[in-house]
Amino acid sequence: MQDKRVVVTGGAGFIGSNLANHLATDNEVIALDDGYLGTPENLDAGVEFVDASVLDDDLPVDVDVVFHLAALSSLQMHEDDPQRGARVNVEGFVNTVEQARGAGCETVVYATTSSIYGSRTEPSPEDMPVSVNTGYEASKLGRERYGEYFANYHDMNVAGLRFFSVYQGYGGAEEHKGEYANVIAQFADDMASGESPVLYGDGEQTRDFTHVDDIVRGIELTADHELTGIYNLGTGEAYSFNTVVEMLNDELGTDIDPEYVENPIPEDVYVHDTCADYSKINDATGWEPQISFEEGIAQVCAQYQ
Repeated sequence: MQDKRVVVTGGAGFIGSNLANHLATDNEVIALDDGYLGTPENLDAGVEFVDASVLDDDLPVDVDVVFHLAALSSLQMHEDDPQRGARVNVEGFVNTVEQARGAGCETVVYATTSSIYGSRTEPSPEDMPVSVNTGYEASKLGRERYGEYFANYHDMNVAGLRFFSVYQGYGGAEEHKGEYANVIAQFADDMASGESPVLYGDGEQTRDFTHVDDIVRGIELTADHELTGIYNLGTGEAYSFNTVVEMLNDELGTDIDPEYVENPIPEDVYVHDTCADYSKINDATGWEPQISFEEGIAQVCAQYQ
């Protein structure tokens, strides 16, 4: 990615701003965001900010690459307003890509989700059967199907990336997400303030925690290689919430026990365990995670020390 003109939708959000700032070193970058969760304060001076929705007409998509990260990105957002969730996540995707196609853009990289794998302790490959239990998952699977349509019918390069549990900590662009931030950021902030982190159930649920810097590299490589299809971005390792608390205690020099509460999310829809098989993206681009979990935890805690 050099000397390209690109747009990042959701570009003032957590992952989007990290991507936009990274790409702006060598490219002309437009960050498009409606401010629902994103804030232009996340963006470096070299990024052009456009306050707009992916549902708008006349989007600034006369570009070489569209990075479509804009979404209502949590279960609760969709349960609160299913129609809005579908409009933003599905219609917004179709609207953005169709406008980009009309402007001559042939390459789209977009965010989908690993949640559709359900609960698995074994690494999940892209070709395994998937199902949906929530409106959020349904919207992302719908996005994948439309991505397939644009690739097959219009011969575009359209790649969907199933992100696993992406984190950075409140020292970065994740802070504005608040209650929607990754549990690592929330736990660390609580513990640094002397408060107990709140864990659902017994805390033995596991996540494939992937640092945002590794995610950004994967997104960029996907565009570089003009990939089409579905690819996982995750580390292939999983850690329990209890282990996260232990590691945060070690790094922060604290000794704080978690508070365990009943899981408010129904067990039949709650994703208890995730783990990525990233061999497909590795084979296609050479991508592999570079930031170990220990290093990532240290980076999250650095601002408190």
